[in-house]
Amino acid sequence: MENFILTNENAIYYECGFSCDNVIFLNLGKEKFFITDARYTIEAKEYAKKCEVIETGNLVQTAIEILEKNKIKKINFDPNDFTYSMHQSLTSKLKTKFIEKPNFSKLKRIIKSDEEIKYLKKASMLGKDGFKNLAKYLRKNGLNQKENFLHFKAVEKMSNTGKLDLSFDPIFAINENAAKPHALPTNKKLKLHDLLLVDAGVKYKRYCSDRTCTAYVDFETLNFKREQTFKNKKHQEIYDLVYKAQLKAITKAKVGMKASQIDKLARDVIEKAGYGKYFVHSTGHGVGLDIHEFPNINSRSDVIIENNMVFTIEPGIYLPNEFGVRIEDTVVMKNGKAEIL
Repeated sequence: MENFILTNENAIYYECGFSCDNVIFLNLGKEKFFITDARYTIEAKEYAKKCEVIETGNLVQTAIEILEKNKIKKINFDPNDFTYSMHQSLTSKLKTKFIEKPNFSKLKRIIKSDEEIKYLKKASMLGKDGFKNLAKYLRKNGLNQKENFLHFKAVEKMSNTGKLDLSFDPIFAINENAAKPHALPTNKKLKLHDLLLVDAGVKYKRYCSDRTCTAYVDFETLNFKREQTFKNKKHQEIYDLVYKAQLKAITKAKVGMKASQIDKLARDVIEKAGYGKYFVHSTGHGVGLDIHEFPNINSRSDVIIENNMVFTIEPGIYLPNEFGVRIEDTVVMKNGKAEIL
């Protein structure tokens, strides 16, 4: 059994089914310690599984004492998970050797269990409901409303009026603002025939959904379905191209491929049409307890795709000062192929 130390909330949740914003988690062989302060001990004792909950006013000192008491010679840690000051406080007083293992928790979580896939599927379905509710609101009340107000409504509708946590702050972008992949909302007003990009997701049992829809704005028929008909010819041309790239990557993605080959499937379509330089990000990323997990679906990734990996496929074209189109679905690899969650 390996020894490791964690402070990342989702990594700790994965180990014991509970987490909070002030905890050090030690896995020492078969023993596990959940070290936290008095604000969290009642819930930790109720929800944290198969670990000893220790209440303390000084997490680092208590962790040092446990490591010394157990005569731990080596322990793995993720350097992305620790502040410099916490690392210094731990290592300066201990003989224990701290071994850097970058992203070891995310690597452990790269292949999802069937139960995790159920949660991710449920999150995706709840996210789909959120998009439907947002579309309904926009048809009725969206005309001439400002982006920043409609961004607030996206938060409200996606979260089912606060019943669900969001995976991330939604992106709600009209026309030229949609040319910024992570657009911040502005005072721009929503009008008939606009192009609208919405990227949003919700959580179910802490597992995230992630979806981006680009839509034609018609206040009678506005929806976030994949078949979209735009009045503007260039909007339609770019939309159809991005959708073609996305469908190619989804239908041709296979277990045994490298992640970079899936990226290439989408990128080739866009490059052949002459828009390669306007596809400015990777084709996708893993999704789980974190909104960005492994595998990374980009041109540099040699990760071999396996069954039960879950990731997004989200090509985009962004034409500065004009508009942008991104189409994103989260897929799970099942029986060798990609299935949209």
